[in-house]
Amino acid sequence: MGTRDRILDAAEQAIHEYGMAGATTKRIARLAGCSEALLYKHFDGKEALLLAVLLERLPALGPALETLHKGVGQGDVVANVTEFALAAVDFYTRAALIASGLLGDPSLLAGFRAMLAEQGTGPHMPIAAVAGALAEEQRLGRIDPGIDADAAAALLMGACFHRANLSYLVDLAGEPGPWAASIVRTLLRR
Repeated sequence: MGTRDRILDAAEQAIHEYGMAGATTKRIARLAGCSEALLYKHFDGKEALLLAVLLERLPALGPALETLHKGVGQGDVVANVTEFALAAVDFYTRAALIASGLLGDPSLLAGFRAMLAEQGTGPHMPIAAVAGALAEEQRLGRIDPGIDADAAAALLMGACFHRANLSYLVDLAGEPGPWAASIVRTLLRR
C-alpha cells in the first residue's frame, strides 16, 4: 500500500475515532506513519484530504449512478431506482461524520466549498444525474410523463439523506429496502 492510500486510511480512521475536530493532520500523519510534510505532498490541505476520503473511501455514488444510467430502459424501473436509493442511503450514512464536521467548522467549510466550486462538483451533482435518468425513463414511457423529474430526484435524494441522518438519532425499524421501494413507488406513481 502506497503512502497516499495509508494517509487516506488514516484519515478515515481518525474521523471515525476522534470526529472531525480531532482528526487533525498531525494525528492523521501519525496514524499513517508519515510526517505532516509528507501528508501535504499528497494533499493540498485538510479539505482536499476530506474530499478524497469522501470520493475514494466511502461507498461512492458514482458507481451507483452509473448502474442507474446503464439500467435506463432495462429491467424494472422501480427496482433500478430503489437499488440506487439504497446506495445513496449507505453513502449519506457513512458521509455524515465528515459532513457534520465540515458544517461545524466555518473555515474548513469555506475551504471545502471553494474546492468543490473550483472542481465543478458538489452534492447537487447526483440530484441532476438522477433527474437525467428519470427524464430518460419518461421519454421511454416507463414512468409517468407528468412527474417533474428534477423534483422527484431532489425528493428522492432528500429522503435518502434524511433516513441516513435519522439512523444516527433513532433506531430505525426494519431493513431499508422496503422503505426505499415505497419511496420510489410513491415518487414514480407506481
